[in-house]
Amino acid sequence: MGGVLVGFGIIATVIAVGYLIAVLGIGGPSAGYVLNRVAFFVTNPALLFTVLAHADLRQLFSSHLLVALISAVAMILVYLLLARFVWRMPVPESVIGATASGYVNSNNIGLPVAVYVLGDAQLVAPVLLIQLLLFSPVSLAVLDTSTRGSASLKDILLQPVRNPIIIASLLGVLVAFSGVQLPDAVYAPFELIGGAAIPMVLMAFGMSLRGQRPFGAGSGRPQIAVATVLKVVVMPATAYLIAAYGFGMTGHELFAVVALAALPTAQNVFNFASRYERGETLARDVVLLSTVASVPVLLLVSVLLN
Repeated sequence: MGGVLVGFGIIATVIAVGYLIAVLGIGGPSAGYVLNRVAFFVTNPALLFTVLAHADLRQLFSSHLLVALISAVAMILVYLLLARFVWRMPVPESVIGATASGYVNSNNIGLPVAVYVLGDAQLVAPVLLIQLLLFSPVSLAVLDTSTRGSASLKDILLQPVRNPIIIASLLGVLVAFSGVQLPDAVYAPFELIGGAAIPMVLMAFGMSLRGQRPFGAGSGRPQIAVATVLKVVVMPATAYLIAAYGFGMTGHELFAVVALAALPTAQNVFNFASRYERGETLARDVVLLSTVASVPVLLLVSVLLN
């Protein structure tokens, strides 16, 4: 349980620094926007390339992958059905809300939890890869085409070529699958630049909280509440049922998949929303609320299953 608190303490501190930067006016009014842009186009791709290039991809084909995939897709579909047929939300906002419901913070919080709580950083690799190679490309493709007013097959097929996050992820997976040992000098610049990715995204998120009241009137409370509950409560419960009764998992293996499913919504969702300037309030509030709510949930999971 101590690892959960350590991971969240680190995240909260960096977010608080971003908020303080906004309060003091360091960087001017567009500082958060600039950080998000740099993170999306430069630092995040560099980080993802190095992480995936060194990942043990054999875990991709384990039952952990299937549990993570099924539970996340279930949350995404539930939100999409509500967004389109109950709330009648526009496509971009529907995609942001659905992504927030199933896209876990596998990097900023997932890695500390995997190291300090689960005892193996590689356990988070299947979740990370699913999101980077499936959820991110699909979400970004829909956001890209819907915000530009077109959704042709050509646009969707060419979307990976235009997105640096997807390009870097694919290159990292190719290096890992090939088994090629690149010189340390090749990785060094990517590791140096990628080291700025997490603090940039977290500080930009903290800056966005300046002058904002999460879950405020007119912010789309039902949409925010549903996405938060799906992510923090329903998704880990679904993962437990699938893992325990569908795959017969027990002990530490069961604990690991449920703990990873209980992770909060990733700041990347807010990064995507900021990039396309759609659903930013929805993404920001779900990230914040799910991060706060996931602390007691992860502690409860630790007590019951560890």
